[in-house]
Amino acid sequence: QVQVVESGGGLVQTGGSLRLSCAASGFSFSSSAMGWFRQAPGKERDFVAGITLSGETTSYADSVKGRFTISRDNAKNTVYLQMNSLKPEDTAVYYCAALRVPTAWSLLPRNPTLWHYWGQGTQVTVSS
Repeated sequence: QVQVVESGGGLVQTGGSLRLSCAASGFSFSSSAMGWFRQAPGKERDFVAGITLSGETTSYADSVKGRFTISRDNAKNTVYLQMNSLKPEDTAVYYCAALRVPTAWSLLPRNPTLWHYWGQGTQVTVSS
């Protein structure tokens, strides 16, 4: 059974930091690109960051570049999102997603409909 479970969300002040974790099971984590998306109330689900199988390639939305860092630990089947210098506009539900890909795959699609597995999300609220 596929499970994707996010944790680490919460309430933080502007300028603060949070580290999200995503634990995956039930599928081949090391054969999957991993990504983080977010969805604010009344808005579409947007790509935040993605990482390829071995972590060699990462991609970020322009709005988070330089503030957020995605990483993965294949031994723990876990992907992380370190979020620094948080802003009120970062407030959203953050979702972890997995994309089953061939070996040496380097593309990280920003279209959420292309991703295969999803977690239930974790709320991040940044107060001004």
